[in-house]
Amino acid sequence: MQCATHPGVGTQDSTARWRLEPSEGGVRITGRLRTKDGAAFVAAVRSATRDAGEVVVDLGALEEIDGGVIALLRADFKARRVHARLLCGDRFRPLLELYRDPRPARSQVRCPEPVLCHVGRAVVEDTGELRDALGFVGEMTVAGRRFLRRPRLGNWGEIPPLIERAGADALPIVVVLNFLLGFVMAYMSAHELASFGANVYVADLVAIAMTRQLGPLMTAILVSGRSGASFATELGSMRIAHELDALRTLGLEPYNWLVTPRVLSLVLVVPLLTIVADVVGMLGGLLVAVTSLDVTARQYIAEIRATLGFWDVTSGLIMSVAFGLVIGLIACREGFAASGGPQGVGRRTTATVVSSLFMIVLLDAAFTILFRVFGVS
Repeated sequence: MQCATHPGVGTQDSTARWRLEPSEGGVRITGRLRTKDGAAFVAAVRSATRDAGEVVVDLGALEEIDGGVIALLRADFKARRVHARLLCGDRFRPLLELYRDPRPARSQVRCPEPVLCHVGRAVVEDTGELRDALGFVGEMTVAGRRFLRRPRLGNWGEIPPLIERAGADALPIVVVLNFLLGFVMAYMSAHELASFGANVYVADLVAIAMTRQLGPLMTAILVSGRSGASFATELGSMRIAHELDALRTLGLEPYNWLVTPRVLSLVLVVPLLTIVADVVGMLGGLLVAVTSLDVTARQYIAEIRATLGFWDVTSGLIMSVAFGLVIGLIACREGFAASGGPQGVGRRTTATVVSSLFMIVLLDAAFTILFRVFGVS
């Protein structure tokens, strides 16, 4: 039996007493245990259980115990590699649970799931994404109706900076890419046209291909990878930072305040960039025509004017408007659906680019078929 007495500090009692008694399989503690008694108490328990491989420490008879003592006791048992059971009853159980040593979970070998499980999980996830997308379209429709009724509540001042970012800043890459596209297209067809003596028809090939398909398509792809991803990242970061909730608290509608300016800016910018893409693509073809096909610039321009019709340019602009609308809606929807911190924002940004590219190609095919059905292709 051991007994220790220590002066109390900041308590009503002037002393703090504890008593250690041998018991079956271990020791039994009575009295009061304070953190200041921890060193002496642990030393006494170590002395009493020196040769034991498994110890039972009965704390149920204690009147009072501090968590620091339990922490020191567990640390000592762990250092000595002694398996200890601390019995405390219901009174001190929450305290023991608080200072319980975390045990690493056993590694579990995951059995491979059947293919049908993966397919079913993908279907459920895609169904949830579709439901959320339809919900976004519904919210956007309601917000658009309110915007038409009260347009003065719109965030009109945000549109010029967005046009600058999505349009003027994207102009260099659009010019370079479409110039090279027209150049490559004319260069690849130069040999075949020259073999038939149809050198001048390179102007027809480049002009019609650029205005009807390649100009709008390549411009939309560039805008989706540049501006669409940027919009999704912005709105996703705002959602993660709860800035959308702050807008609602201020009485501002996030759809009209954030989505409408971005969608309108892309609807305005993509057709303008498409016109620039058409022109520079034709200039790329002109370079090949002059240097490789012995076609003068005057002949090239005259052939374009004779061949290119109003509908050729208009059909491409109609598609570009639809492309801008789809890119803006997808980017904003993915941004609003972001969750889980920066990693979630990154996933939504990637999903924006992938979904936009898919919808651009799908719309391009749909417009091509539609124009053919109505006999205007």
